[in-house]
Amino acid sequence: MAEAPHAAYVIGHISVKDAEKWAAYRSAVPATLAPWQAELVLRGTLTEVLTGSHAHSDTVVIRFPDRASVDGWYQSAAYQALIPLRSAAADLDLVVFES
Repeated sequence: MAEAPHAAYVIGHISVKDAEKWAAYRSAVPATLAPWQAELVLRGTLTEVLTGSHAHSDTVVIRFPDRASVDGWYQSAAYQALIPLRSAAADLDLVVFES
């Protein structure tokens, strides 16, 4: 019996440089997620670091059905077109985890 695909999560740790550009980027991202059955799980602002250190002020968590969907989304023309805006708007670390 084949194993079911594992969900994959894209987590972005974000330091906003330009709030107006960041708002434009954030409003455009959901349309790029829809074809990949991705779900925006969390958009939040850091309120406290309980232990260790954390360099960014904001975090986003996006759930995808599997790792292939992450790759398809990230490499899609729709998302690639947003990367220059993202780069102008914020510094971020973008990582992928599987569950």
